[in-house]
Amino acid sequence: MRNQRRTASRLAAAVALAAVGLTACGSGDSGGAADTKADRKADRPAASGTASPGASTGPADGSSRNDTARFAPQADRYAREAGVSPRLVMAILYNEAYKPHDPEFERSWQKIKPDSAFGIANMHRAAFDETKRGRPFADRSWFDLPDDPALAVRAAAWYLHDLDRQLPKQLPDGYTRDELLALGYNTGAGNMAAFARGARPGPQARTYLNTLRGNWDKAAEALKR
Repeated sequence: MRNQRRTASRLAAAVALAAVGLTACGSGDSGGAADTKADRKADRPAASGTASPGASTGPADGSSRNDTARFAPQADRYAREAGVSPRLVMAILYNEAYKPHDPEFERSWQKIKPDSAFGIANMHRAAFDETKRGRPFADRSWFDLPDDPALAVRAAAWYLHDLDRQLPKQLPDGYTRDELLALGYNTGAGNMAAFARGARPGPQARTYLNTLRGNWDKAAEALKR
């Protein structure tokens, strides 16, 4: 009975924390790597879940354990491995750092919302399972993401790599290639392709892009540390 009460208490706390986080975000689960089973309409970003750094102690450089900049080494390493921009990966990590970063919270929230995302890069299970095929982390599970930030960053970098291969050489005015990749990360490959053909992103996708632009210089500074 005592254990049941503890479990119920923890789940209740997680739900309460989720409510606060979702209210602050202004939407149920926006942001994150899209669920590749079904790309959303061009004016609706894909669903996403919570994020988690996994580590229980602060980084060696003395920065806050809640500072996304502590993932800069992984962002640089795995972006280069995947052949994408480290700055883009880092900026996306900043974009995705809007929810509670705790493995227990993620798993509690996933029980309530099974289609939520895992890891500090907010990746859906379908996107992760598709991305890992033939990759160095092919034997890893989506359920590992909450406890393994390095895996989350690596998967995000390779997902961006796969998105990049789907972009045409000629891009519409008003977007850089990295910005379109970020939109693809947020809304899915189908929507990204539509934006590359000139479709106009909806308000939530535009918010994601504006947030990315706001995090662009911060990402560069993090990678210099």
